[in-house]
Order: sequence, then structure tokens, then C-alpha cells
Amino acid sequence: MKIVLATRNAKKVPELRAILAEAGVTAEVLALDAFPDAPEVPETEPSFVGNALLKARAIAAHTGLPAVADDSGLSLDELRGMPGVLSARWAGRLGGGDQDRANLELVLDQLADTPPERRGGAFVCAAALVLPDGTEVVSEGEMRGRVLREPRGENGFGYDPVFVPEGESRTTAELSPEEKNAISHRGIAFRRLAEEIAAMI
Repeated sequence: MKIVLATRNAKKVPELRAILAEAGVTAEVLALDAFPDAPEVPETEPSFVGNALLKARAIAAHTGLPAVADDSGLSLDELRGMPGVLSARWAGRLGGGDQDRANLELVLDQLADTPPERRGGAFVCAAALVLPDGTEVVSEGEMRGRVLREPRGENGFGYDPVFVPEGESRTTAELSPEEKNAISHRGIAFRRLAEEIAAMI
């Protein structure tokens, strides 16, 4: 069984392969690098689920293979769910410079006067599987926590240095990759999707 993961991020491929194996699914997981002419799919939907489906549908249609895609971001209570689907470009699209840093600094500025008890939120992920016959499966994962006032930690990316998951004293940038994957929104969504795939085959 071959599955295309609709990403050019090579780090996501072994993660999905390992999660599928845990669920008893033996599959060859391919990244978009295996399909140089695959289309770039703009994330134009207003929801994580919508964007994940958009990408998975396009890649399944292009490759003729089952395709998995995900979309994720940070949803903050005080900002009424934002940055949400705009998480990766919250500070606007930068032609150069550090996009992650600009996004993080903008969120910290927007929460500058917010007391600790109102700095809650969640990392959210939607993962979608689309088969060439049109079958679609969606799963979601969430990791709740709170946002600090100052970044801490060197691991991870994006908003990880200011996000402390519930039950933790460390930020997600202070966790090891294994610790983060065990509780992360993406890990949860992918594990749920893997269970659905296992039930289908």
C-alpha cells in the first residue's frame, strides 16, 4: 500500500510511517518530493479541516494514490480562536526575515496586557485521508495549554517556545521530539487517522 503525504516537510514522513506501523498498517509513505510536478495547493479554506481536505483531494487526484494532508495552528481563547488557520502568516507574509519569530512576537504583543488566567488556548490539527475513489476520512487533535510572556527552549518551531501544554511546566520547545509527539495535536490527529485506515484495510 502506498500513501502520499501532501507535504514537502521530510520530517513528517517518518512520523506518519511510525504512527501507521503502531496501528498495524504497513504502508510506503511518500512525500511530495516523489512527485516534482505536484501542484502547490493554497490554504484558502476558513477551517483546518477544510484546508486539510483541499490538499488531500488535490494530491489524490494528481497522483492517483491515497493522500494524507494536515493543517494545524494555534487557537487562542483571548483572540477568539485566532491566529487559527492564519497561524503560519499571522504577521503577514514576509518576503525575507524570520516568519516564525515575527508571528510569535505579534501574538505576545497582542497578549501583553492579558493576565495569566486568560492566556489559554490550544494547538489544533486536522488530518485528512482522501482515496482515489472519493472516500474521505478526517480526524482532529488538540493540545491545550497556555502562552507565556517570554520564549523558552530551542526545540520545535513556530509558537512552541511560548506554549506550555496542560500538565507540563516546560514549553513545547523544551520537550524532546519524542515527548512532544506523544502529546501533540498532530500526533493525536495522525494516530486517530491511522486507526481509521487500519479499520479500512
